[in-house]
Amino acid sequence: LILGFFFGFFLERAGFSSAKKLTAQFYLRDWGVLKVMFSAIVVAMLGLAWGSLAGVVDMSQVYVPDAFLWPQIVGGLLLGTGFILGGYCPGTSVVAAATGKLDGLFFVLGIFAGIFGYGMIEPAIHNFNLSGALGPLTLQQLFHTSAGVVAFCVAAVAVGAFWAAEQSEGPWQLFNKTYGRPE
Repeated sequence: LILGFFFGFFLERAGFSSAKKLTAQFYLRDWGVLKVMFSAIVVAMLGLAWGSLAGVVDMSQVYVPDAFLWPQIVGGLLLGTGFILGGYCPGTSVVAAATGKLDGLFFVLGIFAGIFGYGMIEPAIHNFNLSGALGPLTLQQLFHTSAGVVAFCVAAVAVGAFWAAEQSEGPWQLFNKTYGRPE
């Protein structure tokens, strides 16, 4: 509960309770979402990797859920479509609702309607939900390499993504200064 409060607090402070800030990512104008979320992923990954090396974390005790390829692809497309259309992901919609934004509240209500609707149709699509079963799968297993190599590669991809994001924001900043922010 305490971590959730602070996570929401920092999301709000980063401006992620604004649908405009979040959708700017999809218009390639503002890469703040990528930078913050990728940073969180890399910090957690490195924390686990270093904790494992130091003997503080037993990685065999870390739960990795089963992967189901086809339903996860469909679910990702549905989540992404909702994110683009509504301007929020589930976490940021709760932050927006908590700050009194009506669009965030309606998005949260839509999430609950979706959960209820899914519960109603799940028996009919149960077999699809189990399709493409891959078992618990990690990048380390997928690429047949060590955790250290995976951590290094993910961190390198993050650095490259941050650099590319900074490069792409430059032209938009010049455009915005010259012509105003496009709507």
